[in-house]
Amino acid sequence: MSEHAGRYAPSPSGDLHFGNLRTGLIAWLFARRTGRTFLLRVEDIDTQRSTIDSAHRQIDDLLTLGLTFDGDILYQSERFPAYQRALDMLTARGLVYECYCSRKDIQDSARAPHTPAGSYPGTCRDLSEGEREQRRQALAQEGRTPALRLRADVDEFTIRDFYHGDYTTEVDDFVLRRGGQAPDWAYNLAVVVDDGFQGIDQVVRGDDLLSSTPRQAYLATLLGLEVPEYAHVPLVVNAQGQRLAKRDGAVTLREMLLDEPVHRVVEKLAASLGYPGVNTLLKLRDAFDPADLPREPLVWR
Repeated sequence: MSEHAGRYAPSPSGDLHFGNLRTGLIAWLFARRTGRTFLLRVEDIDTQRSTIDSAHRQIDDLLTLGLTFDGDILYQSERFPAYQRALDMLTARGLVYECYCSRKDIQDSARAPHTPAGSYPGTCRDLSEGEREQRRQALAQEGRTPALRLRADVDEFTIRDFYHGDYTTEVDDFVLRRGGQAPDWAYNLAVVVDDGFQGIDQVVRGDDLLSSTPRQAYLATLLGLEVPEYAHVPLVVNAQGQRLAKRDGAVTLREMLLDEPVHRVVEKLAASLGYPGVNTLLKLRDAFDPADLPREPLVWR
């Protein structure tokens, strides 16, 4: 794959809205301005929410906007054997264990003193083999399988971000493969394996993913993969400061194109980046300077 590449990797669970398009555009601008190839990945590992129709609509929207991609589109749903190989590698090193906890179990445990919200307290980390077998059988009677977690040997990890500088946060024993009645690969494993496979050394994405990035960077080091350069950018939010969603009106590209031509949408995107009056992606590419990107969330009006 490419030696130097950036990427855009939407989840196909609905049409792209202005915020999605803005983040994808910024990722494209970063890659083009730094001489990287730019790849598209469809992150469809969530089998409950992802659809091929949504993926095709998103791809059409990106092409309509004028974003250009290099190489073939990668679908995560076709990459399950690669995730299994990575899991096997970690398992062979004693870095994977079964977790039998329900979401409620984890939520209740997280209420314990000194436990950060949302982190896993290691409930199943050091169970005896007898305890594991007992809990495994109990899950099997419910038609469920255990989750698989990484046995992390660090408490925290630091990444370097273009906008946030050195960013450190806790690394817990996060999930590599989800359990339950329909096991799914976890995002933190899939994204690391695929970035390594595609030669991604520049990751530009929304601020909402910043907190999970040290986990992914740490996992990359365990798998012998290069840690990419990161740039987490502000989201587009509604008047209440919440992440933009369909309930906020005509926010998708398809809805916007009912009232205005595509170059007007490009002009709005460019203005949101600090370049009013620019209405083509080529002009925006030539003008764009990452250092000038507004650092506050953009309020949709």
